[in-house]
Amino acid sequence: MIHDTHFFTHFAGNAASSGNGDHKPGLLRRIVRAMVESRQRQTDREIARFLARSGGRLTDDMERRLTQYLLSRNCTIRD
Repeated sequence: MIHDTHFFTHFAGNAASSGNGDHKPGLLRRIVRAMVESRQRQTDREIARFLARSGGRLTDDMERRLTQYLLSRNCTIRD
């Protein structure tokens, strides 16, 4: 999944990176992390389905189509 790594590190980064290893992440950070991880799992499943439909081969053309599909899809949260 293509995502803004600065956003992810800032809001969903691990607590150890803040210098205090025994600090529990705040509620917002845990919510954002859960959302990002859920979206990543969903994207991984979509990629697997896309590759299965293409015969499991990742050619340059399939990679281009996959990237186009992932970038053009609706980015709303789905149940």
